[in-house]
Parts: sequence; C-alpha cells; structure tokens
Amino acid sequence: MTLHSFVREAGEKLVGFLDPGNAEAEAQLKQHIEAVGLGSPNIGASVEGDKVVLKGEVASQEEAEKLVLVTGNIHGVANVEDQLTVTGPTTAVSRFTTVRKGDTLPSIAKAQYGDANRYNWIFEANKPMLSHPDRIYPGMVLRLPN
Repeated sequence: MTLHSFVREAGEKLVGFLDPGNAEAEAQLKQHIEAVGLGSPNIGASVEGDKVVLKGEVASQEEAEKLVLVTGNIHGVANVEDQLTVTGPTTAVSRFTTVRKGDTLPSIAKAQYGDANRYNWIFEANKPMLSHPDRIYPGMVLRLPN
C-alpha cells in the first residue's frame, strides 16, 4: 500500500465524482480511465473524502502508476492509496514530479536528467494521458521513467 499526494485544485473535473455518498464514483472513474486511453482494467475504487483507494490486479508496474496518476490528476483528489497488485514481472518504480508554473517537458527533463532533449522520455512515459508534449499544466503529476 502506497499513499500518493496530489494537488487538489488541479486536474480534470469530473462532475459529482467526489460528492459524499456518490454510488456511481467507481463507474465514473472507470469511464474516465477508459476515456483517457488506458482501457478497462479490472480494478475497484472507493472514495473517502478527497482520497481515492484503488484495489485490484494489474499486469505491470507501469499500468499501476498510470492508473494512480489518472486518478490523482482529477480535480478535488488530494491522495490516491495504491492497493493494486502487480501480477506481471516486477520493474523499478518510477518517480513522480509535480508540474510548476512555467514548466515545460524540456525544462523538467533538464532538471531531472540533465538533458532537455530527454523530454520525449517523459512524454512517452505518460502516454496516453498526455496527447501532446505541450499540454501540461501546473499541479499535474507526471511519471519520470528511470
């Protein structure tokens, strides 16, 4: 179990997602995950205030990390508790970074890897959540591949 923190005021708005007693929260999240392009993973989710708990099995560490990010980058979500089980081969856990005002993928690549030209690594590691390298926003959390 890992608890990941996010910027609560940033991210895509899902109407009613975090409303107390929302019986449709899990279905809304699954629709959102599918709309982003991550398919239909066999996971469950529960909402506890501004925290989302993800449970279930995924095929890879990469898939688990992307599910955490897609969930955490929803407006109003402050924490995601990762209770996902990886059934495939174990790989290194990626680092995460929060986009600040003025950041670009090249500036993040320069700060994290010492080479701005490695921005494509970050872009590829965050597909399909990112559709274009210029479409990032302050508060967004991104995967940084090892």
